[in-house]
Amino acid sequence: MTNILFVCLGNICRSCTAETILCQQLRQAGLSHLAHVDSAGILSYHQGEQADPRMRMHASRHGYHITHLSRPVRRSDFFDFDLILGMDAANIEDLREMAPSLDVLPKIRLVTDYSSLPDVNEVPDPYYGGSEGFERTIRLLEDACEGIVRELKGE
Repeated sequence: MTNILFVCLGNICRSCTAETILCQQLRQAGLSHLAHVDSAGILSYHQGEQADPRMRMHASRHGYHITHLSRPVRRSDFFDFDLILGMDAANIEDLREMAPSLDVLPKIRLVTDYSSLPDVNEVPDPYYGGSEGFERTIRLLEDACEGIVRELKGE
C-alpha cells in the first residue's frame, strides 16, 4: 500500500479535493487497497474547518463529496507518507523547508508530475477567483489522479 499526502496552502480547496478525487477513482476501479490517501495544508489557519463551500459545491456537481476537515502538515507526515504531492512550486518550496531531514526530500513532488495535459506544471489556487478557477482545479486534479492510479497499477 502506498501512503499519499496531498498538500496545498490551507487544505480547504485543492488538496482536499485531490484526496476526494483519488479515493473515488480508486474505489471505482476496485483498487482502494493500493493506497491510503490524506491531505493537509502548509498553514494551520483553517484547521478543523470543512472545505471551502464553493469548492464543495463545484465538486458535488462532478459527483464528489468532500468530507475532509483541514489540518496542517505535521512532522510525522514526512515519515508516514510515501508520496507528498504539492499543488504548486510554493507548496514544494515550503515542504522542502519543513522537511525534517534530507532523506524525505525525494518523497516531495508536484501533483502535476502525474498529469497527461501539456504545459501543466501546477494546480493554481482557486480561492480568490471565480467559478472557472474551481472548475479548472477539478479538471486538473482529475487528470493528475488518473495518472497516479495508472502508476499505482504499474501501467
